[in-house]
Amino acid sequence: MRRHARGMLLLLLVLSTPVAGWTFYRTTSPAGEMSEAAERFLELLDDDQRTTALLSYDDDAAQRVNWHFIPKAHRKGLQLKHMTPGQRKAAHTLLRAVLSKSGYGKVSKIMAIEQLLAEIEGKGRFVRDPQRYYFTLFDAPTGDRWGLSIEGHHLSLNFVVKDGEVVSSTPQFLAANPGVVKNENKSGFAVGTRILAAEEQLAFELINGLDDAQRKAAVIAERAPKEIRAAGEPQPPTDAPAGVPAGRLGSVQQKLLRKLIEEYARAMPATIAEQRLAAIDAAGFENVHFAWAGAAGPGIGHYYRIQGETFLIEFVNTQPDVAGNPANHIHCVWRDMHGDFALATESR
Repeated sequence: MRRHARGMLLLLLVLSTPVAGWTFYRTTSPAGEMSEAAERFLELLDDDQRTTALLSYDDDAAQRVNWHFIPKAHRKGLQLKHMTPGQRKAAHTLLRAVLSKSGYGKVSKIMAIEQLLAEIEGKGRFVRDPQRYYFTLFDAPTGDRWGLSIEGHHLSLNFVVKDGEVVSSTPQFLAANPGVVKNENKSGFAVGTRILAAEEQLAFELINGLDDAQRKAAVIAERAPKEIRAAGEPQPPTDAPAGVPAGRLGSVQQKLLRKLIEEYARAMPATIAEQRLAAIDAAGFENVHFAWAGAAGPGIGHYYRIQGETFLIEFVNTQPDVAGNPANHIHCVWRDMHGDFALATESR
């Protein structure tokens, strides 16, 4: 396992470099690639595996919207652990198809770091395994509409494809324990490794770059909450945006906020990311709110929320990491304020 984790890290430490503005890499259509990868994955499964991995979009609707990132004894779908090497390769091809290069790099490391948790915890109450991630399709990808869930500890990716278009790509949840690797280990993770570095560092730069009036508006609580809101619920919270609106920020601060939002969006393929970002501008970037709670530096619990008409980002870092280092355990999510899992469009 040590060699496997090391190899994963060496191969997948690739992060694309963002540039100013919303257009940051070439646009390609993801739905066709996703469908082809999903078809190939299903073709390689035997009958029992297909029964586990392929559920009904309508008949298993409760399962489709049943998402969470906590360690669980049972999840829907087929585990990587229960696949052959060829099937695992096809599953990872599907995972690449639903993410950008940087997104796949982050997700692969989130999976791989389970080995570090296993090393430090030993035989704890949770099973820690880089192959304990589950793939579920809701209806065959050859139809007009189908869904996909890829989920496990600290990861939940959810998609709906309809008429050749990705119509939903949320909830998108990523997490990192530890947020920063601080302890020497045998699992191949160098001290200083940060899987979700930009999601935290850019936010620190933004909150610490506000003037007194902006900061007074942005800070919604002195203490950070323990968790993101509506974790595991099929729809995001509907509270009005809180904090300071982008329209009250200076140009440098607005660029930082855009860059932070972009970091989340660009985990997805270019077309999905650009659609998300274009929707934000169409709704009015000046109305996007940035809210903060807790400390404005590492090692003490902190939280932020970014919300506009079309989207919600939440980030929390309050828990100790696996080795006991305080506030070194990140949870973060992108949600669709018009409805996750395409539920809003399907109810019309």
